[in-house]
Amino acid sequence: MPYDFDKQINRRNTNSLKWDVKENELPMWVADMDFETAPEIQVAIRKRAVHGVFGYSTVPEEWYQAYIGWWKRRHDFQMEKDWLIFCTGVVPAISSMVRKLTTPAEKVLVLTPVYNIFFNSIVNNGRQVLESRLKYDGEAYQVNFEDLEQKLADPQTSMMILCNPHNPVGKIWDKETLERIGELCWKHHVVVVSDEIHCDLTDPGCSYVPFASVSEHCRENCVICIAPTKAFNLAGLQTTAVAVPNPVLRHKVWRGLNTDEVAEPNAFAIDAAIAAFTEGADWLDALREYILENKNTAAKYIREQVPQIEVVPSQATYLLWLHLGRMSGSAAEAAEYIREKTGLYLSAGKQFGAGGGNFLRMNIACPRTVLEDGLRRLKEGIAAYEEFVINRC
Repeated sequence: MPYDFDKQINRRNTNSLKWDVKENELPMWVADMDFETAPEIQVAIRKRAVHGVFGYSTVPEEWYQAYIGWWKRRHDFQMEKDWLIFCTGVVPAISSMVRKLTTPAEKVLVLTPVYNIFFNSIVNNGRQVLESRLKYDGEAYQVNFEDLEQKLADPQTSMMILCNPHNPVGKIWDKETLERIGELCWKHHVVVVSDEIHCDLTDPGCSYVPFASVSEHCRENCVICIAPTKAFNLAGLQTTAVAVPNPVLRHKVWRGLNTDEVAEPNAFAIDAAIAAFTEGADWLDALREYILENKNTAAKYIREQVPQIEVVPSQATYLLWLHLGRMSGSAAEAAEYIREKTGLYLSAGKQFGAGGGNFLRMNIACPRTVLEDGLRRLKEGIAAYEEFVINRC
């Protein structure tokens, strides 16, 4: 079945977080897509809406089997029904785990640059952020294991939040890396919360490795957060699963989610997830091809028209990580200047923690014509910013 990802959807005046901007602005910042979700999911939602009664919902057997079947087929990972707990979102789950599995003033480790909301989940709950900065050699990111172990060995470090695949750098962590992380966390009694929300947005031909699949120590010492929301553009429906193989850890997680009242689905959350994981495969495969074409289009344009910027190679997500290391000035200032002069709204890399200061993040999950508009604005904005910096000097 053909899918029209070139179709432009007007999202203004729809209470969209992303598109609640000035009329001349083009938002390419927050990580949601400008595509309609899969037709099969739309059918499931309409069917539920037509029923007309939206009372309290339960979690049926079909929901568990949808997750189990998808992870077996797509990721060659056999989950068990008992592992799965419904949650309203990955961020609520992470915040709940920080509260339940650590104590105030303890340290929670993250590999930076990383999804900035992790910092909120840590700091807002009275814990300390502990950053282990990834190594970047100009082409790829790697874990600095010497630094990582030193920080995991701190007795005050009780949790590590892992991003797998890694947002914003688009890195798929390989089995060897994950196993080494898992062994270090096991050795130092640090529980791993693995955010795997981007796992279905790998480039065609690439696959991710579920953290819990790597080894017995990884499986017994982790909480994994998974969802259809990122891949199928369903963030507003608040539907996620938390998978915890270890029964003792699972009980703590279950208690935390229920105490925080984030373990009950809304009227559409269950039906949408079931439809995504049982009927959405063809749409997702077509989407991944389209996003890869967008990546290639953007990389070619930037290489030829904006050579001051380097696109970091990635294997996952629809987020470009743009390195401004060849330019004078600051990336954060550049982001503000580009938005003011051209209307292009990008994410400044500094918000993603250590190592993000010379970067911008650009969301390219949009129709090709919109992407081309964004790239033209990027070229115009960078040129104007460079002239501004020169004149200021």
